Amino acid sequence: MRSYRIFFGRNRHRHNRQAVPRLLALALLLATALLPAQEDPTFRVDVKLVSLFVNVTDGHGALVGGLGRENFAVTEDGRPQQIAVFERQSAQPLNIVLAIDTSGSVRKDMSQETAAARRFVRSLLRPQDQMSVFEFSTDVRELAGFTNKPAEIDRALGKLRGDYATALYDMIRLGAERLGNRQGRKVLVLVSDGGDTAQSSTYAQALEAALHNEAMIYSLIDVPIAASAGRNTGGEHALITLSEQTGGGHFYVGAGGLDQAFDAVSEALRSQYLLGYYPRHQEPGQGFHRLEVTVPRAAAGQFNVRHKTGYYATVSNPEQ
Repeated sequence: MRSYRIFFGRNRHRHNRQAVPRLLALALLLATALLPAQEDPTFRVDVKLVSLFVNVTDGHGALVGGLGRENFAVTEDGRPQQIAVFERQSAQPLNIVLAIDTSGSVRKDMSQETAAARRFVRSLLRPQDQMSVFEFSTDVRELAGFTNKPAEIDRALGKLRGDYATALYDMIRLGAERLGNRQGRKVLVLVSDGGDTAQSSTYAQALEAALHNEAMIYSLIDVPIAASAGRNTGGEHALITLSEQTGGGHFYVGAGGLDQAFDAVSEALRSQYLLGYYPRHQEPGQGFHRLEVTVPRAAAGQFNVRHKTGYYATVSNPEQ
C-alpha cells in the first residue's frame, strides 16, 4: 500500500493543510475503484397464460353459442381476473386419448363400440388433430400412438381384446400423462360402464393426474338395464365427478347407442369457448388454484358453465 509523507514546514503549512483533504479524497476514490463490482439483485417473474376451455349450456342442456368476452367473468382463488384471450370457437388442435373399456362387463358391446368409434374418428379429426387409442381391462394397453391417420386408428381398434378386471384409474393416470406434453387441447374420452376393480391407482390420484396435465375427461357411460343388479352406480358417479372437475362432460349411452354419445362429445368440442388470462394477485408458493367462470347477466341463472375447477401451478425455487 502506497504511503504519503506530509510536511508541515513553516513556509508550507497553509499549502499542505489544503492538500490533506485532497489526498484523502484521492485515496478513497482509489479504494472504491478496487472494490469488486456489486450487481443489483434481479428478480425473475414467470407469468403463465392460464387457458380455460368452457362450454355453456341452457336449462335444457343445449349448448349456448354467440357469447362474447364481455359476457364472462373469471376468478382465481376468489380474485377477479382480466380476460386477455377470447375465442368463440377454439381452433386449437385437439389431442385425444380414446380409451375403451374391454373388461368382462362390457365385452358384449365390443363390436358396436368399435364401429361407433371408427365413425367418431372420421367425423371429428381435422388435419391439425391427433388421436391415440387405448384399451383397458386388467391392464392398460396403448394400441396406437398419436396419429392423424384414420387407417392407423382403424387397425388399432381392430386389436381390442378383453379381460376381466377394470383398471379405470390406471387408465386415467396413464392417459393424462400421455397428454401432458402435447400442445393444444387435451382430451381423454372414456368408454366404460364405470367402476374400478383393479384397485391399483385411486380416484384421488387419477383426478390429480388429470388436473396436473390439463386433461379434460369426457365419459361415455355404457350401463346395463337401469334396474340391473350389476349396475355400478358408485363407479358412474365417480366418472361424472371426474368429468365435471376437469371441464369435460358425461353422456349416458342410451337408445341411440354410442353414436349419439360420440356425437355429443364432438359437438361439445366444436363449441368450446377459449378464455385466457395472466394471473394477478396470486398468493406466493400456492400450488393449486381454484377457478370459477360465470356469465353474470340477467339470464345467467339459466346457464350451466362447464370448465375445469382449478389447476396446479409450477412452483420454482428462488435463485440463490
